[in-house]
Amino acid sequence: MTTITRSAGNGGRSVLMRIAELRAWLFLVLLIVVFEVWARAAYGATFILNAYNLQSIAVFSVAPLLLALGQTFVIISSGIDLSVGFTMGLASVVAAHAAALAGDSLGLDALPAMLLGLGAGVVIAFVPGLVNGWLIAHLRVPPFIGTLGMYGVARGAAFLIAGGTTVPVSNEWFATIGNGQILRVPIVVIITALAVLGMHYLLSQTRFGQHTYAVGANRNAAIRAGIDVKRHTMRLYLLSATCAGLAGALYSARFSAGAAQAGEPLLLDSIAAVVIGGASLFGGSGTIGGTVAGAFVIALIQYGLVFIDVEPFWQFVAVGVVIILSVLVDQSQRRLAGGRQDD
Repeated sequence: MTTITRSAGNGGRSVLMRIAELRAWLFLVLLIVVFEVWARAAYGATFILNAYNLQSIAVFSVAPLLLALGQTFVIISSGIDLSVGFTMGLASVVAAHAAALAGDSLGLDALPAMLLGLGAGVVIAFVPGLVNGWLIAHLRVPPFIGTLGMYGVARGAAFLIAGGTTVPVSNEWFATIGNGQILRVPIVVIITALAVLGMHYLLSQTRFGQHTYAVGANRNAAIRAGIDVKRHTMRLYLLSATCAGLAGALYSARFSAGAAQAGEPLLLDSIAAVVIGGASLFGGSGTIGGTVAGAFVIALIQYGLVFIDVEPFWQFVAVGVVIILSVLVDQSQRRLAGGRQDD
């Protein structure tokens, strides 16, 4: 009789664990239903089945999702990167400057000038990534403090390069990359989707991903297992910065201008997407699929509230509530996992 009760308890706990793991997708479905019902009842219109709305939400999600992709690896490793917002801004102004310089001063055609600009935006992001990695891996600076310091450095550098203003760039290829479409799908969305697939493969199917989970779960055990934790940590922060650099370069392409503050409001969104997506701030857990769902949850909240004509300030309240709920679910999930181990 005891065995039957124990099996039933384990079965119920397994169901709750599965629900907790899928919380981001459940949030996403719930939001879609709520906004769809509201839109039909209030306006007699559809929300999610509208092609324009779908495109707008997807494009709106590009920058925070790219930041969140790199942030996912860092958080799984039990770290955090607070510098991604202004790393994105730095990449944005450098990309715009490089493209403008290549076209106006060097006389390059639009296509090579665009490629040079986008490449420069991504490459400049290596600098804060490498510095973050060195500080955290070799000097043992806490990730919160190290990346917070780089937040300030990247912010100052971005504004200095931009001269305190936006950096315009006139390049038709830039505009095409930023606002063009292929088969009615925005090019920036296609690029982001490819990045998502690449990051998913890297995290779930490679030794790099396995090492990331191992470092986050137990750093000392990872060292004893032969993982070069210092080198791996440097690669993680370089990866996070590279994602921010790509986000900044695409921002410049989308708006035909670089802006130092481009990523400033997106830092918390990037962390929130990862947390809502199921990653634990204690490290050792998280998926790219969950992060994608988390990013779309935030985008749906922000876009959906505007769509139903709710004051934009409620966006912050709604996102904050979802983050708190996600953390509470994560805590419950950890307790359930502990209980299952005790059984």
